[in-house]
Amino acid sequence: MRSGTVAPAAVALVALLLVGGCAGSDAAPASVSGTPTSAATAGRPAVPTGTPSQSGPFNGTDIAWLQLTVAMHERVLPLLDLVPQRTADPAVRRLAARIRETHRADLDRSRRLLDRSGAPKTNPHEGHDMPGMVTAAELTALGTAPEAEFRRLFGQHLRAHLEQSVRVAGAEQRSGADPETTALAGTIVRTGSAYLTRLAQLPD
Repeated sequence: MRSGTVAPAAVALVALLLVGGCAGSDAAPASVSGTPTSAATAGRPAVPTGTPSQSGPFNGTDIAWLQLTVAMHERVLPLLDLVPQRTADPAVRRLAARIRETHRADLDRSRRLLDRSGAPKTNPHEGHDMPGMVTAAELTALGTAPEAEFRRLFGQHLRAHLEQSVRVAGAEQRSGADPETTALAGTIVRTGSAYLTRLAQLPD
């Protein structure tokens, strides 16, 4: 779907994080479906389509970001798992192992927070190839690529994932409501930025 039409719900979710995150704190939130909120709902947190209103501290941005983070991390882990099989480069293997460990911990935290929020356990991004997500076709190509080509493609896909993860986590920091969720976003911004620096230092 990356080269075609992205699902409207996916576009709206990214808009909520990237555009809605830039709005002032006094602005009325937009709904995830893209329809402006009415005066009756102004001041209430936006809630993603199909997600019940939350009685706790979570707002729509928290839930949307957690759902997107789970989907993105689930997509990149198979890429990281390929590294020991596809390259003997020790620097690449060390970096992949470190990122895999961090991402698995972040994924566990994201899932626990979603459970606490009461959001549905379904994946709203199932089948969506959004920015920062590794596609099934890309994984297949990586599985048969020569080692030098694998390293090049691995760096390209990992960079795209980390950049998008940092971008949307920054939006969650600005517009999220749940303290534990925004703290996780801050962690992902810091570690993602550090991994981008280390990735840039790897030999071509």
